Amino acid sequence: MKSYSRTIRFLTSLLALAMLGPVQLDGAENNAELKTQVRRPNFLFILADDMCFDTINALGNSEIKTPNLDRLARAGTTFSNTYNMGGWNGAICVASRTMLNTGRFIWRAKATKFKPFVEEKKAWSQLLSEAGYETYMTGKWHVGGLKTGQIFDHVVHERPGMPNQTPEGYQRPVEGQPDQWSPYDPKSEGFWKGGKHWSEVLADDATQFLADAGKKDDPFFMYLAFNAPHDPRQSPKEFVDMYPYEEIAMPENFLPEYPYKEEIGCYRFPKGKDKQEYSYQRDEKLAPWPRSEYAIQIHRQEYYAIITHMDEQIGRIL
Repeated sequence: MKSYSRTIRFLTSLLALAMLGPVQLDGAENNAELKTQVRRPNFLFILADDMCFDTINALGNSEIKTPNLDRLARAGTTFSNTYNMGGWNGAICVASRTMLNTGRFIWRAKATKFKPFVEEKKAWSQLLSEAGYETYMTGKWHVGGLKTGQIFDHVVHERPGMPNQTPEGYQRPVEGQPDQWSPYDPKSEGFWKGGKHWSEVLADDATQFLADAGKKDDPFFMYLAFNAPHDPRQSPKEFVDMYPYEEIAMPENFLPEYPYKEEIGCYRFPKGKDKQEYSYQRDEKLAPWPRSEYAIQIHRQEYYAIITHMDEQIGRIL
């Protein structure tokens, strides 16, 4: 599953944009007549991290339960031929988020000088702020050099690139052996670090934002960025139990080992001076080698579970 999702890294990020009704423009224009005529919508921007494009029930995956994402898909517009421009490192999250927040293509986004960029108020949130919007942010950021406190009016929880992993979270599971890692055990930290699942914390922040915004006349822009469903794929037990692993279909392109893994550096790479030792790339060591159907089904079970859990939090927000 991982090698499959690596080829579509940006498509693993889901964008949900909801228009929450028009609000009277206030503060962005000096023209009193224009202010009485122009009404601005509120913006709720929801971003998921490492979410595969085919993990929404309404878009064709009958295995997964996503009732709230389904209602967004059915009520709005789905871009089904949208692709990421690439990145300047192995993970695309920094590149895609930088492009999103700067409005720049990849070759210009990487070269952005953030100090003058912020001073000139060119960030997405700053442009909306200049247009009279109150701006809110919570969740994953991962845009190096661009500080949330400089470009959003309100920031609550700014999360890192991914929740922490533990040694037990790698090279698992092995069929017939006890699994030392559990997606719903808080001792593994990760999404449970701090005592409450990060997706639930984000929904708490969002609903409080909405309650505060409802008391004000200015339109609002909310940037809500889940870390889910990036690994470690953790969610409460009730969500894992929704997906018996034995019933989960295997990918059509499943192979225990990709035949050209060494040539593309996807499996292991040499380390040390004598180049006789090997180190696995982080993503590649999440499951044991060679891959087994059992391991893939468990990982897909946990992946679907954290998506359905996130979907429930999106429902709370909507």
